[in-house]
Amino acid sequence: MLLHGFGAGSGHWRHNAAALVEAGWCVFGLDLLGFGASSQAPLRLDNRLWARQLEAFLREVVRGPAVVVGHSLGGLVALTCAVFFPAAVRAVVAAPLPDPTLLLADPLAPWAAPPRKPWRRRLQRFLVTWLCRLLPLELVVPLLAHSPLLDLGIQSAYNTPVIGDWELHRVIARPARQPGAVRALRAMSIAMALRPHGATAPALLKRLNRPFLLVWGREDRLVPLDVAEQCRRLRPDLRLAVIAAAGHCPHDETPAAFHQALLPWLSALPNA
Repeated sequence: MLLHGFGAGSGHWRHNAAALVEAGWCVFGLDLLGFGASSQAPLRLDNRLWARQLEAFLREVVRGPAVVVGHSLGGLVALTCAVFFPAAVRAVVAAPLPDPTLLLADPLAPWAAPPRKPWRRRLQRFLVTWLCRLLPLELVVPLLAHSPLLDLGIQSAYNTPVIGDWELHRVIARPARQPGAVRALRAMSIAMALRPHGATAPALLKRLNRPFLLVWGREDRLVPLDVAEQCRRLRPDLRLAVIAAAGHCPHDETPAAFHQALLPWLSALPNA
């Protein structure tokens, strides 16, 4: 089960699906709500909602536990689904795993934080909601989606030059140009900021009881390799594969190296 990252869609696995099929795997791709060709309704878009979407797809379409391979945001969704719906997930691959809370996590802290007082929750909800509403996304998103700035943004996720890769450009530009893109982005910004502690990556990593592979590009400028080391401090037993020449999108930028890290690990998984 392949899950794309922020701003992309299932087409971002363009260099990987065929290789996995050739290795004997049955492969599915899913556009998360708010991205790709999926609905952009202004729901509370956070990793808990996407995990429920994934679990429903696995239950109704796949009809069995799956290995979930997620890029970036998709990796966080895969991890969330494995913790909240363990019967639906056989193993998890995150390439990489982004979550700002990882930068602040204490490896010795318990996964369940003490509950916040109601007035603090209400104040936080009020401030986050209004700050996100004040952001001029109606101007920024169309500007990015219809200008060369989009290509510069894509390039920041890659170590090697990709400007001029029109297939990649279409994968990112198409959902960003949909009428509901601004509403979906604002809804996601609010919901992700207001997640409870139990839905953050540090808490999820401590609760995970499924095989877990972490893949990271050594040249990742968006989510540096230091974050991977923090993941290992939280879960010393997890497997980390570092791809030397890759940036934030190792599956797309260096697919051969990505498959070399992924396929042997998949072959070594215990039978479902």
